[in-house]
Amino acid sequence: MNIILHRVYDHDSSEPGSVRILVDRIWPRGIAKATANWDVWLKEVAPSNDLRKWFAHDREKWGEFQQRYFAELDAAGPASAAVHELKKLLAGKHTAVFLYAAKDELCNNAVALKAYLEALPGKA
Repeated sequence: MNIILHRVYDHDSSEPGSVRILVDRIWPRGIAKATANWDVWLKEVAPSNDLRKWFAHDREKWGEFQQRYFAELDAAGPASAAVHELKKLLAGKHTAVFLYAAKDELCNNAVALKAYLEALPGKA
């Protein structure tokens, strides 16, 4: 499985045979729902509101953010169910495009989610 990350504002095309998934909890500003260029919005796989607000895209908190986010994804509940749903979406796909709104292209939840999935036994 090849996971590609794109900022939602910079993404305007699809990879052939790919599934495009918005992985943010909050709908991206300035994007009309009628013109959304993705297949699925899987907001439950995004960090909780509390974690998202705590992180606030502070690079000094990046390591701790990833640990807390991975713990949310591992725990039973909505995030765990969303990971299961995500794995089903990815099954049989050669490429997935994770879309996110954050300005920071190196430290955001899509980057962390990709790392989480790539570290899973048997991978997604």
